[in-house]
Amino acid sequence: MKRLFPIITILIFLSLLGIIFFQVLWILQAAESKKEQFEENVKVSMHLASEDLANERNNNVPFNRKKSNEGLFPLNIYPIPIAQKFSVEEIHNKIKKVFENNFLRNVSFEFAISRTSQMGTELQSGSFYNYFKDNSDSSQLRWVIPLASQAGIDNSNDDELLIVIIPNYKDIIWRQMYLMILGCIVFTVVIISAFFLTIKALLKQKKLSEIKSDFINNMTHEFKTPLATISLAVDALKNEKVINDRTKMDYFSGIIKEENIRMNKQVETILQAALLDKKQIDLNLKPLHAHNLIMAAVNNINLPIEEKHGKLELYLDASDDLIMADDVHFTNLINNLLDNAVKYSQAQLVVKIYTLNKDKYLEIRIEDNGIGMNKETLHRIFEKFYRAHTGNIHNVKGFGLGLNYVKKMVKAHHGKIRAESVLGKGTSFFITIPQQH
Repeated sequence: MKRLFPIITILIFLSLLGIIFFQVLWILQAAESKKEQFEENVKVSMHLASEDLANERNNNVPFNRKKSNEGLFPLNIYPIPIAQKFSVEEIHNKIKKVFENNFLRNVSFEFAISRTSQMGTELQSGSFYNYFKDNSDSSQLRWVIPLASQAGIDNSNDDELLIVIIPNYKDIIWRQMYLMILGCIVFTVVIISAFFLTIKALLKQKKLSEIKSDFINNMTHEFKTPLATISLAVDALKNEKVINDRTKMDYFSGIIKEENIRMNKQVETILQAALLDKKQIDLNLKPLHAHNLIMAAVNNINLPIEEKHGKLELYLDASDDLIMADDVHFTNLINNLLDNAVKYSQAQLVVKIYTLNKDKYLEIRIEDNGIGMNKETLHRIFEKFYRAHTGNIHNVKGFGLGLNYVKKMVKAHHGKIRAESVLGKGTSFFITIPQQH
């Protein structure tokens, strides 16, 4: 699993990059194709517009005439210029109509009518000059086309030109593709989300696998010792000398009883954790004095502290210690924190318990001078089945359920818990519980 996990991650990551790369490539190619199609539509539209304007000008309109030397017949005839025949609005509407007929709807444009024989324009739309003078703008599409003449009419020496500028035509193309781009983005986000969810699920499975292995190992050690002790005590009870000695019989029977109680406690801890996960534990909350509950836990931990040649200091300074609590579970959570302080202790163990009032809360602080924790351990201590690495200390027993139980019980009492620790110097737990008024 350790080797397979990185390979799966790399393969999925490379696949994701490949999909994104080809999607971007496909969008760029589609945009280029749209651009060519757009320019072709503009080209066709411009030819149609020029023909439409020229034909309408040439049909049923008076012509300017130049007399010959004899003054009898027209030498040249030429139509009235389009700039004089049509207004800006009329030309705009005609071009717009042609654009719409060629799939160029909602395209903004500027135009002008000019002549090949002179500088400047004869007629232009409102913002034409502003766009025309900016030759460096690559987002503009410019098109210049001679206006078609009627057959048989000579105006080749002075053609009128139709100039059309479509500003920001690339933005128009991208707007036409927004559904395609939006779909690609949505599905890419879905794929990326699926990737991270897959990685998260794999990490979770890897973590659960490690937790399962640790739990089985811990459980094996926890039950192996009492079972071995019970087995030895049973063998001793079969000895004739022990059978005939009442004192020894009571001694070995007591060992069996103690180890049986110990195993029952371990089983109860596991069952209790399962009930907590299913939220099937109902607390009997009632007004209680926290100092009394703390003292009950202290009485349970005094003997282990004495065996460690340590000392317990109480600073119960809270003037108001009345809280809503379940006496059994609240005592147990305090006892678990004290038990941890003893388990992870060093020489000259000192455990301190403080209480004080903060706003509408009672704060309980349990402080020790034990081995402490690093940042990674401190971040994970409330996780189920997690146990801190103790280096060369091998006598620390348990399933890693104690602090998980503590956190859930504090939460069930509508309180909060946090921990502070310095590696090699000790740990402090802070519990805040709402006061009962």
